[in-house]
This record gives sequence, structure tokens and C-alpha cells, in this order.
Amino acid sequence: MSREFENAAACWKAILSDVSKNRGLLSLIEKFARENTDPAKIVFGTSGWRGEIGADFTFNNLRVVTSAIIRMFRENDPSVMKAMGVSGFDEIKGRGVIVGHDNRFLGPEFAMEAIGLFHKEGVKTWYAGEAVTPEFSAAIEMLNAACSINLTPSHNPANYGGFKFNPSDGGPAGPEITTQIEKIANEIMKESPVIESAQPGHVDKIDLTELYVRYITERKTLDIEKIRDFVEKEDCIICIDNVHGATRGRIQKIIGTSGKIRYLRTEDDYLFGGVAPEPSDENMEGIGKVLGESDAAFKLGIILDPDGDRIRHADANMHIPMNYFGAMALHFLHVYKGFSGVAVKSVGTSNLVNAVAEKLGVPLRETMVGFKNFRPYMLPTASERAIVVFEESDGISGFNHTLEKDALFGILLAIEMMAVTGKNLSGYLRDIMEEYGFYYPDRSGIAVDRSLAGPALVKKLSVISEKYKKGTVIDINGSRRTVREVITVDGTKLVFDDGSWLMIRPSGTEPKVRFYIEARTEEEKRAVFETAEKMTRNAIERE
Repeated sequence: MSREFENAAACWKAILSDVSKNRGLLSLIEKFARENTDPAKIVFGTSGWRGEIGADFTFNNLRVVTSAIIRMFRENDPSVMKAMGVSGFDEIKGRGVIVGHDNRFLGPEFAMEAIGLFHKEGVKTWYAGEAVTPEFSAAIEMLNAACSINLTPSHNPANYGGFKFNPSDGGPAGPEITTQIEKIANEIMKESPVIESAQPGHVDKIDLTELYVRYITERKTLDIEKIRDFVEKEDCIICIDNVHGATRGRIQKIIGTSGKIRYLRTEDDYLFGGVAPEPSDENMEGIGKVLGESDAAFKLGIILDPDGDRIRHADANMHIPMNYFGAMALHFLHVYKGFSGVAVKSVGTSNLVNAVAEKLGVPLRETMVGFKNFRPYMLPTASERAIVVFEESDGISGFNHTLEKDALFGILLAIEMMAVTGKNLSGYLRDIMEEYGFYYPDRSGIAVDRSLAGPALVKKLSVISEKYKKGTVIDINGSRRTVREVITVDGTKLVFDDGSWLMIRPSGTEPKVRFYIEARTEEEKRAVFETAEKMTRNAIERE
């Protein structure tokens, strides 16, 4: 190991403190990643296993997790195989595994480690190279593959690596699968933590974008010809910020190249220019500049995360977070495109979609936070099939589409909205709000003592739902609000008689309490936040 840095964490700290000056230190990160054989605690969160490259996300630990998956396959546990959608290991070997990565540091090298171990076991494997999350989901179905491994930590900073596992339906792996991977991987960490590398002799490459284009064309949720026609014929400017992620080049392959579409930050950059590569208002400055300089009649701005599963929209007038775009998607897909079914959202999402669904006579379902909780409504065999599914953290999918959240779908749907309605997104949103009501969502939170993280914090916060029952009157900055509904699918959500609400839930990974709120005017947001914080502190301080 290098004498300059004690470990990868210290090296990353130096790199991220000045990415332009310390970019050359990535060679040391690779050395740590290859030589560090320290075991790590493997935990699959809401979207896979993530860790710091060279610290806990190392070549050896990736081999451990891959070996755990192989052992899980070989054990042929009926409940696991049912969740996988296969009959057993022999079927998995025949149907095969898709392996790929986003465009982060060491992605191809990590992928070869996984492919080599699968080859050693006689498992058919495709190498996707650089690809995005929704492409894996679509490709599983198009190839009839048994599963996929996508090496990405999604929107996490540059120092992170990640490992997403998807079974044969293309959706995120459920707990029936991930708990077994965790269990076996952590057993291997204790038994024989060093796994020998097995590099593949031959690699079968596959173009996932080509499969994705075929997939969306066949599914017909989106009208690709109408979208292409709009871009070609209308007076429009579309600005897509790839933030140096793997989404680069995808839209060109789907709808063709056009001088009306501007792409930002498409260059190779393992460090993402020193920014957190996520769809955020702070990262949309470049989009605002491009749209502001154009006099086109239609203006659309898009920002994406590195693996293409999160998206945020804008036009010349406003940023449009998923809280709003999800409600617009329901309205568009139901009213303009005639899709029937249910609307599905995570519990911390704006109630604008509730108002739209109620007036349209569309049933609405609220789930726990985490896109995998939408699976029961996205399956082709679902008794209640979703028109749209979305979460406030910028993820969306739609009717007859992927079980994974899909930013490419979000781009194409936005363009089709403009083509059909003849309006910019903010104009369409304004029309919807004038008909269904105005809603102003936001989120925040507070840190708590580290000793409270986990079950202790959950127990403390449970008193909120016990204290504030349906019918309770609460003072919010001098205004009396009556609790109309109490929802406890994930934390405690109190919905008030005017349609405003607050939700309090503990973080699943950090010593923090998160607040999700929605007011009916912009001015009332602060008062609702203050109420949520007061409730939380009273619950925590209570003996």
C-alpha cells in the first residue's frame, strides 16, 4: 500500500477536496481496490450494495458478493427460485446473466471479475459494457435472461461503487433474494474472505441500447414517431445534461441526432467535475443558461443521474420536480392516451396526484419508500396495473414499461406531452393545478444522536401516530388543522383537512429523521416544517 495514504478513504478525501489537482491519485485508489482484502459488511439497501471504492467496494469483496450469488443459485432454494422467476440453477445457466456498469472508475475491470466467476460455473454471460439501469431491465425481458448485475451506485458521489441485482422480471431484487445474498456473502467474509480472480477467456458483448429501442417500440406506451416528428418539425430547444454519466448517447440512438437538442457534460470524467452527480436544482445552472438564450417556442431542460434512473425537468419558467411531473404523467397517460388502471406513488410524494386521481376516478395506492415496492403494480399479471409509478426522489416508470425507474422514459414522455398538448411543461402543469388545486411539497430533516439510529429511533417516533389520531386538531402557526387521515406504511404521515400534510420517518441508513411536507401555499411551508420538527423533538425527548 502507498505510504502517502493510510487507506482509500484518506486518498478519496484528498481527491475530492480538489478534483482538478488530485485526479492523478486515482491510480492509488486502483491499488487499494486490488490489494485491500479486508472484509466488509454486505448490506443491500433500497437499490443494491454500495461502498467506497478501495475501502469496502474492492475487487475481492465484489468477488465475494458474486460468489454468494452463485452459491445462492446452486442451493436451489424454492423460495429464492420463485422470486427469481426460474426453476433452478440449470435454467439460470442456460438463460444467462447480463453484466455491465455505468461509467465510473474501474467499471470494466470490476465487471470482468464477476463475468469470470460466472464463466467458471458454466453460466452463460453477456457483457453490456457501459449501460444504464432501465436498459438492463428491458434487456432481461428481451433476451429472456435469468438476471442482471449492474455495477452502479446510482447518484452517489464519485468515490462510491455499487452492485444492483435484478431477477428475470427486470425489477429490483426483493428481500427474498437480497437477504440470502447478504447472509451468504457475510458468511463467506468470515469463512474464507479471499476469493481468487478468474478472468474470462471470451466475452460475449451485447448492445443494450439497441434492445431498449426495440423494447419501447414494441410496448407502445410511448409514441416514438410522434416524438421524432415533434423534434424535427416544431420550433423547439431541448437541453439534456448528462452530468458525465452513462446516459450520454442514448437519446441520439432513440430519436436521432438533431441540432435542436443540446447535450451538456458528456465527456469522460470519473469525478463528475467535482459535483454530486444527481438531478438537483443546484446542478441545473447550465440548462437554465441554454434555455434562457433561446427564443424557441418550446423549451425543455432535463438533468439525469449517472445510471439513468433519476430525472428532473425544467422549462424556461420553472423547475419541475417529480412530485409535479408524476401527477402530470398520470393526467397525460389517462386523459390523452387512454390508459386505465391505478396510480401508484411512494408515501412521501405530493398529493397533487391524489387530487388528479380522485377527480378522474382513478384508484390511488401509496407504498413505502423504495421503487421495488411498486413491483406488484407493474407486473403484466397484476390485478391492479399501474398507469404510472413514481417517487419524490426523481424516479418514474409507466404502464407496460420497465419495473425499474427510467429517466429515458421521463425524457421521451415529456417531449410527447409537449407534442400532444401544444404546451410547455409549466403551461401544462399550470392548467392541471388550476383544475385540481395547488400543492407545494418539500423535504428536510434533522440529525439525531448516533445511539438512536435503528430500532430505538423507530420506537421513539412511533408515539407520533399514537398521539395524533384521526380527528386531532393541531395548531400550525395560528391556523387550526384537523387530522383527516393517518398513514403509517413508512413512518407517520398526517394528512390535514385542507389537503396539506407532513410525514416523519427515520432514515434507514443514517442517524437522521426525515421530514416530507406539503402545504397549500408557498408561504405555509415553513410553518408545516416547524410543526414536524416540534413533533419529532417531543417524541425523541420523551422518556
